[in-house]
Amino acid sequence: MSEPIEIPLEEEWPSDDDEGVRGEALDAPDAALRELLRAPVHPTELDIPPSLVVDILLRMMFNEGEVSLRHFGEVTRLELKLLDHILIKLQEEHIVEVVSAGGVGRLGYAYSLSDAGSKRARDALARSQYIGPVPVPVEKYAQMILLQTQRSMDISPQRVQQALAHLVLPDGFHRRIGPALSIGTSMFLYGPPGNGKTDIAQSIARLIAGAEPIWVPYAITVGGHIVSVYDPLVFKEVRLTKDDLRAFKADADSQVDRRCGCFQRPTVIVGGELTMAALDLRFDPVAKFYEAPLQLKANGGMFLIDDFGRQMISPSELLNRWVVPLESHVDYLRLQTGQTIAVPFQQLMVFSTNIEPRNLVDDAFLRRIQMKIKVDRPDERAFSHIFALYAQRLGVPLDKEGFFYLLQKWYREPNRPMQAVHPRDILKILVAMADYEGVTPRMTPDALDAACESYFVDTIDDGASATRQTARLGPRLTPQPR
Repeated sequence: MSEPIEIPLEEEWPSDDDEGVRGEALDAPDAALRELLRAPVHPTELDIPPSLVVDILLRMMFNEGEVSLRHFGEVTRLELKLLDHILIKLQEEHIVEVVSAGGVGRLGYAYSLSDAGSKRARDALARSQYIGPVPVPVEKYAQMILLQTQRSMDISPQRVQQALAHLVLPDGFHRRIGPALSIGTSMFLYGPPGNGKTDIAQSIARLIAGAEPIWVPYAITVGGHIVSVYDPLVFKEVRLTKDDLRAFKADADSQVDRRCGCFQRPTVIVGGELTMAALDLRFDPVAKFYEAPLQLKANGGMFLIDDFGRQMISPSELLNRWVVPLESHVDYLRLQTGQTIAVPFQQLMVFSTNIEPRNLVDDAFLRRIQMKIKVDRPDERAFSHIFALYAQRLGVPLDKEGFFYLLQKWYREPNRPMQAVHPRDILKILVAMADYEGVTPRMTPDALDAACESYFVDTIDDGASATRQTARLGPRLTPQPR
């Protein structure tokens, strides 16, 4: 029997020059997490049935023809020594055969299927078409998430203030946000539209993403079924140095399990497109494996439901889905077989709405959302500050008289409520109109009137419209009788 190969750690992991987000200095992981990240290097150390690994290898060879040992490692993210053990056994069973031997030793071997192997591969494809990182057991996934979320994130008042610094908010507003971030509880942002709720939520998401990164498996398995967790739109890999990796080794002789990636803490943002199907395991009837629901992808990070109450499903349906997870921090998912699995529900849950909360939820649900934060309209002072900021960003010279004209004509006289989004939108229209006419944008009364007339929608009233038109054009001339 051939002797399996030895592959050093540095050849298994990306180098310092590979793409990814450079992580800050990482805190020393605890012993329990390091043990969970210990890579199996022998089939007896595998935490899943070896047949799951064999099926993936067979499907790869069926699709690609010849597959090198190194390519097996790149796709499955298993240690090459472990793969070599499995391939040696498959050789002895005449399932695979070596078709080329480039390079030195077994590291350069390429494999293909024998006739018997092709039949086995078709059976594997009938069970599932999954080809990718080998999954970890759901139990290990749960332990990994709980270990990394049981302590509060290191988020200081200074960091929260810095994250919100680009927004004009009431004094001390960060004190309403910070405690929820520190303990990772749920949050309800509410208030009239156009005043920055989504901007606040996205600023929180960036703050969380910048906290200590999190290790997450690319896929998990339960009862022989595979659930794909990794989503490139949600997970952004943190680039680790070799010293960083050594800090996560269980001991000097072990390696870090590449079936798990080190990612920025995830953020999942959904709006009116959210459906109940996205909150449960989604089975692909062709590929025959599951995709993780949105809340499972958000574990360790943040899940924002924007425009809450405007989804395709009723608020009561959506809220009933969250009652148990918000209370117990455990979510229950159902496989097609009827089997139910329990997974952690460890994320900052943020609901954002411009609908009156008591028209959406009852007291029992509001009690489970510990932090309720109203984002109200700006007063004239805050409005002027926002206007000045956007004028500077858009290159519009700030004119005090023009601004007071805007306030008087378009807000005070019609008693129009101010919204934090108005300065940005009005100034953008003003700039667009100036660009179209080939002139420098100025805050003149005519320019502001034109921008506001294009932006605001007034109630249709023939009499009022005629009055405004007469005021703008002057008195109508009536022919005199001869």
